[in-house]
Amino acid sequence: MIKVLLVEDEPKLAQFIKKGFQQEGMDVEVAADGLEGKRLAYMHKYEVIILDVNLPHINGFELCTLIRKKQPDVPIMMLTALDSIDDKTSGFDSGADDYLVKPFEFKELLMRVRSLTKRIQHFQHVAKIDILKIADLEMDRDAKIVTRNGKKIDLTHREYTLLEYLLLNKGKVLSKIDISEKVWDIDFDTGTNVIEVYINYLRKKIDKDFTPKLLHTVVGMGYVLKED
Repeated sequence: MIKVLLVEDEPKLAQFIKKGFQQEGMDVEVAADGLEGKRLAYMHKYEVIILDVNLPHINGFELCTLIRKKQPDVPIMMLTALDSIDDKTSGFDSGADDYLVKPFEFKELLMRVRSLTKRIQHFQHVAKIDILKIADLEMDRDAKIVTRNGKKIDLTHREYTLLEYLLLNKGKVLSKIDISEKVWDIDFDTGTNVIEVYINYLRKKIDKDFTPKLLHTVVGMGYVLKED
């Protein structure tokens, strides 16, 4: 049974989502504000956490950051009326795995939640490799530390997850669709430039002050992490 935490301050919407999930065999707990959401997230283990953004006491972006520090692997979805690219970027920077804009179709919400749970199960079954490395770039997956030439590189959760996927597939050209399916959600809107934005964020941190350059754009095809 999938256990879901829903942090939503609109009672009618919260009950609508809870009833729909329960009909699909899910176990759902609801928090009406950020403080209660934080308390529940810290106390219990959930397969998926769904956060509104405009919450009393602690907003969804702040709450996502707090939860992510406590539970780095739990899938988190933002469910909000905020729909600008800056809002989405803030959501992913805070550690969200997916971002769905209100109003929404319940079937899409359900599909995305199932996709998130399947993806985390997939990664849990990937053979455990403690250290990922290319050239002098190194990722310690247990300590969640990335270094290049011995210098620590600070990454957001989203940048870390993107780099991890690139390292696991080093030498392979990855399309935006590949990245959206494995790093974001399978139905992430590839019509936006969010992936390009995060590739640029990552490139500035791991390549700008170092040689050789490792993160390359293959025009018309995607991105690849490799040594020239």
